[in-house]
Amino acid sequence: MANPVLNDKAFQRAEQYGQTATGELMSVEGAINKTAFLLLLVVAGATWVWTRYFQAQDPAAIMPYLMGGVIGGLVAALVTIFAPTWARISAPVYAAAEGLALGGISALYEQQFHGIVFQAIGLTFGVLAVMLLLYRSGIIKVTDRFRMIVFAATGGIALFYLVTIVLSFFHVSVPLVYGGGTAAIVFSLVVVAIAALNLALDFDFISRGAAGGAPKFMEWYAAFGLMVTLIWLYLEILRLLAKTRRR
Repeated sequence: MANPVLNDKAFQRAEQYGQTATGELMSVEGAINKTAFLLLLVVAGATWVWTRYFQAQDPAAIMPYLMGGVIGGLVAALVTIFAPTWARISAPVYAAAEGLALGGISALYEQQFHGIVFQAIGLTFGVLAVMLLLYRSGIIKVTDRFRMIVFAATGGIALFYLVTIVLSFFHVSVPLVYGGGTAAIVFSLVVVAIAALNLALDFDFISRGAAGGAPKFMEWYAAFGLMVTLIWLYLEILRLLAKTRRR
């Protein structure tokens, strides 16, 4: 969900591995190209599972891919976070696995609410474009205070979702997450806003990494972090649209 990846500790880990000795340094263009490649892997995996679902019209046909994607994506994400030099391998694995999971999740939502997935995709890229414009124009300035506020809000959301998952094991449903009332919709709007603000942190991380001469492998790491945020944003927008459809 939240993006714990792109922060100053990532640069510290990069220095720890001493990869600048190769002479190859991180660039904004390189990070963008790698993000596009990861996005292509996500779309490919999602399309494949999506097609299988609507051919079979049976959720059981895609559940192994959905669950495998979730577990595989989590493992690949942890490897990337704790061993960033592996990002050139683990980041594509993460993207491919998340593509399988997103394809299954999206197909299930689409079956219930026709047209919702393409609306969510359009809104996700729309938010991405707006946030990039606001960041590049200087309207949003990523200061230490801004980072602290966004990190705290993101951590709070992550903790709330964790509690929600634990409660679900005891058959306790949290209306803010699963309901379709006004309060639930407002909650989802807040979460979408926080996810969008994380994009500004991602852009800033890439800019600072390129300007500070971070090692080349950090392009893969930065692209991975940006994909984490985009996937979270897409899922939250999908959840928000579903809540509005239930009203």
